[in-house]
Amino acid sequence: MFDSVNFKLTQEEAGGIDFLSETTCYLEDIAEHTFKDGLSVITGKLGGLKVSVNHYQVKVCDGSLCKWYLGDNYQTMGRSDTQRAVEKLSDALHLPMDRAKICRLDIAQNFITKHPAEVYLNHLGLLKYSQRLRQPNSLYYVQSGGLLCFYDKNKEQQSKRDAVPDLYKGRNVLRYEQRYTKRIASQMNVPQVTASTLYDETFYMCLLNRWRDSYRDIQKINDITLNFKAMKTKQDLYKMGVLSLIEQAGGQVQIIEQINEALKRGDLTRKQAFDLRQAVKDACSINEGLTVQSDAIEELNKKVNEAVRFYR
Repeated sequence: MFDSVNFKLTQEEAGGIDFLSETTCYLEDIAEHTFKDGLSVITGKLGGLKVSVNHYQVKVCDGSLCKWYLGDNYQTMGRSDTQRAVEKLSDALHLPMDRAKICRLDIAQNFITKHPAEVYLNHLGLLKYSQRLRQPNSLYYVQSGGLLCFYDKNKEQQSKRDAVPDLYKGRNVLRYEQRYTKRIASQMNVPQVTASTLYDETFYMCLLNRWRDSYRDIQKINDITLNFKAMKTKQDLYKMGVLSLIEQAGGQVQIIEQINEALKRGDLTRKQAFDLRQAVKDACSINEGLTVQSDAIEELNKKVNEAVRFYR
């Protein structure tokens, strides 16, 4: 489930090795940079990984550890693969990379789906404490410590002019990715996260459960059906009226965006905007025959749950 992993190893953690004279010997495409404070930094490549070296530390970043070790990041790099990848990285750099601190961590899985990725993106709604950003082939939830990402993996691969593996050619491939970009240890409530932590079974399962639970916390947008047989009371009629308005506006996310714009213009007070947003959320969440769960969401729910169970 791991993809991009950024490492930082200090000279103290490496046992006093002279990084500039020793580690740079194992890199390709080397370039040297000297900054105003006199600090010399050498950058280079180790396969598809970028390595930055100065007197005090070595950083390995800006690349997929999964792709570097397995050949592509369509495959799933589990706990044992991660341990072997860190061991390979240690051998390649002649450094104890298992001691390196982790500065970025991506948990990801690719799903072969029945429908194109856009169908699933349209049914993923709001997420508390996150900013929802929709792009043509992707959906992002921006959070204080990272991102949740959903996107069309094949289109992303093709945009980079990378080959699509035969198994995935001509198929619908949706990728769900959780990126930790800062404060990883505090988010996971542990003293520190090093490379060896990644293949600790308890920590690994905690990451997978958080990946699954983050998906579950996203409000799912049901398919709206104007089912007049389900109306029993005036309150049901009011709810159906809200659902009809939501449908005409283009969906839950679109009408909430309109409410937010009205708030910015001053047409609504903060209290009025909150009440209207809540009414929209409540109407879309009802389970009284007025909405039906999308078959795409049922499929995705199953695949996310199975991914965690399979990699236990």
